[in-house]
Amino acid sequence: MINAIVKNCLWLLALAAVLVGCSPREPIRIGFIGGVSGRVADLGISGRNGAALAIEMRNKAGGVNGRMVELIVEDDVQDEEVAKQAVARLIDRKVEAIIGPMTSAMAMACVPRANEAQMLMVSPTVSTTELSGRDDYFLRVISPTSEYAHKIADYQYTTQGLRRIAVAYDLRNKAYSASWLADYRAAFAAHGGEVVMTEPYLSGDDTDFARMAETLLRSQSDAVLVIANSVDTAMLAQQLRKRDAAIRIATSEWAATERLTELGGKAVEGMTIAQFLDRDSQAPAYQAFRKAYVERFALEPGFGGVTAFDAANVVLDALAAKKEGQPLKQAILERRVFAGVQSEIRFDAAGDARRETYMTTIRNGTFVRLP
Repeated sequence: MINAIVKNCLWLLALAAVLVGCSPREPIRIGFIGGVSGRVADLGISGRNGAALAIEMRNKAGGVNGRMVELIVEDDVQDEEVAKQAVARLIDRKVEAIIGPMTSAMAMACVPRANEAQMLMVSPTVSTTELSGRDDYFLRVISPTSEYAHKIADYQYTTQGLRRIAVAYDLRNKAYSASWLADYRAAFAAHGGEVVMTEPYLSGDDTDFARMAETLLRSQSDAVLVIANSVDTAMLAQQLRKRDAAIRIATSEWAATERLTELGGKAVEGMTIAQFLDRDSQAPAYQAFRKAYVERFALEPGFGGVTAFDAANVVLDALAAKKEGQPLKQAILERRVFAGVQSEIRFDAAGDARRETYMTTIRNGTFVRLP
């Protein structure tokens, strides 16, 4: 009798071991943080979608070394305290890395907490120079603000013949806008141009764009430069065009989402932007990505979708290739070069990346690359 009981116990233990061995392995968790709700959520939503698509495609191909990948999304609502709490929750859930944030202000708030926990953050779109050249746990897949500011300053002075510029910039994302303005001012001055007026403001539903437009136009500048999100840029452009239909307007790459053309209409026609996305690219990888994104979300990916897809794939590729026990950051920086859907992503030793930048304009409601 005792022998039979022992045999039954041994059989049950063996069966349990087989069942445990056959059960699905725990998924790899990756976090995403961005503003996916509220007035200016277009950037965060495209970033979330891009990261989700990269993970869905990887899972369909078998995951990372046979393990499925789960994306955990946190909405920072573009609030520093909310963003910090979101990072803490992702750290508690033991994610392997965080894709995001999507704006420089949120990155400045989150990076200290990530550094403390040695949690890698790979941002699709943060470009402030305040985070450049640091040996920390923050990486990004785009160039810093200096790249775009220099490009547009050169184009305005050399090609457009502009000499006097008035600037409006949003203090709600000061880490980005102030960095962008400083880089632009230096680059434009080096050519011989001058920033004759700056108009700082706090983005919000009660922003008086009519008053701002009147103030900017009183400067009698050759053009107005707007360093702001897509919604504010569109609304300010409308007020500027009401008062001066011929005024030249430029903006930073932050505004260059599809919502800018949707809301701005005729007021943003002819606007110039230096940006890292060529929407006319015929690169097979980009065309395949765009097709998959549109089919999945019924939206154009925009630059946020492209760079979040790239950032997620950097993390996924590094996870698949890293040696046992090797920190993820080290795996990325040892490899240095990763494939993006339009161009290579090249990290330097500090985790800052460079990619090609293009001058573009808005023509018939679409972004068009300039020669």
